[in-house]
Amino acid sequence: MTSSDVTTETAPHSGGKRETRPGRGLLKAVGIGAAVLALLFAGSRLSLLPGLDDFFGEETHDRSGPAVLKSIQDMSTYEAASGNFQVVVDLEKDAKFLPDAVRGTRTLFVGAGTVGASVDLGKVGEKGVVVNDDRTAAEIRLPHAALGKPALDPDRSYAVSKQRGLLDRLGDLFSDNPSSEQAVNQLAVRHIGEAAKESGLTARAEKNTADMLKGLLSSLGFERVTVRYGDDRG
Repeated sequence: MTSSDVTTETAPHSGGKRETRPGRGLLKAVGIGAAVLALLFAGSRLSLLPGLDDFFGEETHDRSGPAVLKSIQDMSTYEAASGNFQVVVDLEKDAKFLPDAVRGTRTLFVGAGTVGASVDLGKVGEKGVVVNDDRTAAEIRLPHAALGKPALDPDRSYAVSKQRGLLDRLGDLFSDNPSSEQAVNQLAVRHIGEAAKESGLTARAEKNTADMLKGLLSSLGFERVTVRYGDDRG
């Protein structure tokens, strides 16, 4: 500690008893620290004041490297149907023994995405296609259609509002918290996937696949084309 950090003074009424008081250097350091915290907090609120965004505006520079091809996979599936879904996610996280104003978050998020339904034609075996002798009739047995993974569209998904407690706001000033956005994204994908299962999308895909094959084989001269799925013997 330097001599500028602490000064020693003698109080006239203390009978010579010496007491220490913080010097100018320590007070200056505390003042600078408080000013930095105030600027950090104010920086997150600049967008609320008109005209300051232009002065303190941000520039975006994309310094990403080129995308690298990791693998190629041959596809044998026919995607016969696709559904567009939208869900409103209301995710709230509370802390035990603390009010929401102190610790806790609540996020309202609109998630939009698509789910495809396809039939894997590559699983059709040798006995999956039966043609009569004069090649006028054909019977094709296919596996049932399956749903693909939900794909969240970032251009149509957005956060409506986000409420945070005081401690969460202070924590965001010093560190990023990408896990909060990841949580609502995962929740939106899960709800979209559940909605796709109840939407009848696979039945639509099977019908579209059957229509496609019937049209293709009819153009090749087949007069009767029958398409069955799974163990359906009807």
